[in-house]
Amino acid sequence: MKNTIGREIPEHVGSREVIPFQGAFAILRDHRKAPRHQKGAPQNENKVLSSIEAAIDATGLSDGMTISFHHSFRDGDRVINQVLDACAKKGLRDLRLFPTALFPVHAGVIDHIKAGVVSRIEGSMNGPVGAFVSQGGQLTEPAVLRSHGGRWRAVEAGDVEIDVAFIAAPQADPYGNATGIRGTTPCGPICFLAVDAQYAKKTVVITNDLAPYPVHPMEIQQGWVDHVVVVDEIGDPENIASGTLRLTKSPTRLLIARLTTDAVVNSGYFVDGFSFQGGAGGISLAATKYLGEEMEKAGIVGSFAIGGGTKMLVGLLRRGLIRAILDGQAFDLDAVESLHEDPAHLMMDPGMYADYDSRGCATYKLDAAFLGATEVDLDFNVNVNTHSDGLLLHGIGGHQDVAAGASMTMITIPTLRGRIPVIVDSVTTVTTPGEVVDVIVTERGLAVNPKREDLKECFLAAGLPVKELADIKAEVDGMIQPVRKPVFGDEIIAAIEWRDGTIIDVVRKVEGFE
Repeated sequence: MKNTIGREIPEHVGSREVIPFQGAFAILRDHRKAPRHQKGAPQNENKVLSSIEAAIDATGLSDGMTISFHHSFRDGDRVINQVLDACAKKGLRDLRLFPTALFPVHAGVIDHIKAGVVSRIEGSMNGPVGAFVSQGGQLTEPAVLRSHGGRWRAVEAGDVEIDVAFIAAPQADPYGNATGIRGTTPCGPICFLAVDAQYAKKTVVITNDLAPYPVHPMEIQQGWVDHVVVVDEIGDPENIASGTLRLTKSPTRLLIARLTTDAVVNSGYFVDGFSFQGGAGGISLAATKYLGEEMEKAGIVGSFAIGGGTKMLVGLLRRGLIRAILDGQAFDLDAVESLHEDPAHLMMDPGMYADYDSRGCATYKLDAAFLGATEVDLDFNVNVNTHSDGLLLHGIGGHQDVAAGASMTMITIPTLRGRIPVIVDSVTTVTTPGEVVDVIVTERGLAVNPKREDLKECFLAAGLPVKELADIKAEVDGMIQPVRKPVFGDEIIAAIEWRDGTIIDVVRKVEGFE
């Protein structure tokens, strides 16, 4: 069957019955959330255990169960590997891994898949694990990828039942209160797993800094926590910032950032009190820098900006150019420091940020957002999950949530990466549908979605280089040789969920290349 954007979707993905994507806001539910597990405690309970192995025993973790983790340490995380190694030593098999995201540091997961310790994954995969799965990497069910808000919704709805949540906490107390912004290795907010802690049958906090009661801010609360484990190492904060989280120095990408800023300034949204979210890529960071300069020049103060917190956003806050930052994760250590020092730098969990099944998301209050992509197509659909080679190398993050929420969503892309065109007839994988994308910004000009004639008129009046997306594509196609395309098999290796739990696309196994 086909969904509303014409993608062929099977009736079942693994054992799951599929509801096809019907539109960005086609389904609005009004029903009770899934029940939580009751957790009583005696008055003088000692929650502290001696090791991860002891926690596995205490929680009753067994074959076939679901375990969850957060990604606040990003490529510096140590906890997922430690827990899976302990599970393997205990002979556990057929576990479902439910992380908020995996990174190259988690390449060891591949060995656990091969050994049968992990048989299913529901979570974003950045790097080696995604590439392995893309080529038929031995999972018993297709992987499922969700946005940040979509994952929160899935837990609350009972779409995923968590047996044990393992939470890496830079600081915790013996009763289970935990935070990510204090301790010896602070990584930023850990509230991504607040919903896991509340809904999991058992919750284990793993820390390398056990502090006196009460630890605060209480991102994870004592009433949600069953056990606390102290280990030597949970992660390296220096690896929070990856290569995609550094300001670009490329002249081409800086030009795109400049055009993005000019578009915002001339969009009609650039007035006192406007709000925005910048993405995590080098172009978006540069656009945030330029936007701050324009705000200062115009005497405009923004109401708020949404993070991932970065040095760029912190600078705007401290210069008085925005009144607040709403932050769900830290993208650098400057943001972690700011969460301590700046009262208007506020932590925000993914439920407030982007839970589709709620009475409102912070993303719905955004005026403008600039996001990246691996590909875009002539229908303005965006791919952030796979590359042109078809390999599953990236997660969704907040891309869908922000694109759907912002009044003006801008996708910032170079027209070429190496010799590979980024604008294509049809994207390899649809992550975010064209209906929620307003502007594509390239070094060759701006392309405006036909449904936003209002923006097109504003840009033309300002003398900005507005072009048809097909014309930009034709310019680039005339400069390059045809590229090798992947050959896909019939096997589905992953399903891409839209924020509401419907399936917007599937990813098939890469068999080779033309």
